[in-house]
Amino acid sequence: MAQYDWADTGAGARTSAIDEGLRAHMNKVYATMSIGMVITAAAAWAIAGLATTTDPSAAVSMMRNGTMLTDLGALIYGSPLRYVIMFAPLAFVFGLSAMINRMSAATAQLVFYAFAAVMGLSLSSIFLVYTGASIVQIFLITAIAFASLSLWGYTTKKDLSGWGTFLMMGVVGLVVAMIVNIFLQSPAIMFAISGIGVLIFAGLTAYDTQKIKTDYIAHAAHGDSEWLAKSAIMGALNLYLDFINMFIFLLQLFGNRE
Repeated sequence: MAQYDWADTGAGARTSAIDEGLRAHMNKVYATMSIGMVITAAAAWAIAGLATTTDPSAAVSMMRNGTMLTDLGALIYGSPLRYVIMFAPLAFVFGLSAMINRMSAATAQLVFYAFAAVMGLSLSSIFLVYTGASIVQIFLITAIAFASLSLWGYTTKKDLSGWGTFLMMGVVGLVVAMIVNIFLQSPAIMFAISGIGVLIFAGLTAYDTQKIKTDYIAHAAHGDSEWLAKSAIMGALNLYLDFINMFIFLLQLFGNRE
């Protein structure tokens, strides 16, 4: 009987240790993601401010909506460099995913923050298209929706692993539709893409949160602190992308244009 009690106590202690470790792991994921979001927002706001002007004498060109651009604005919004800026975040994502096993956790974290800054550069154009109040409002709506979905993904007993393939197929379909619509320029198709995009990335928010949790539980017993640190960074990257994409699609649906 005494042996049974001791064994039960040991199992309970191990379970408690895993629970405590999981909470710390998730806190690190959310903290890393949040820092990335702050870097992105600050970079986007600062670059948009430097790229535009209200002084006609300082403007070198003008957008179709009447926004006056500085030399920097003309370079990043009106030259072929804009295509490099558009696809640079994608290159960072693929690069970090492919090379993280050869990086230290500290290096991977720095690369993630560099990616967040480049994403801010890429997103700075939204300040030229949408009103500031609209951007803030949609951001807050996205934050509330993201927090709710992520909490549900963390706490639900439902196995969401089967969602992964379906949702990734949806992402591929979205990308194809967006490329096609570059040539068609159809508002109806763009509206449909935005609506479907919100649903897909809402699902990915819950799915990715549960996957971060299950991956930690599966590997916690091995005690590989370096792997767990890198896993937290990749988890932060996935949730960051879910948030950003949901925000962009909601902004396209409900944002007030300048």
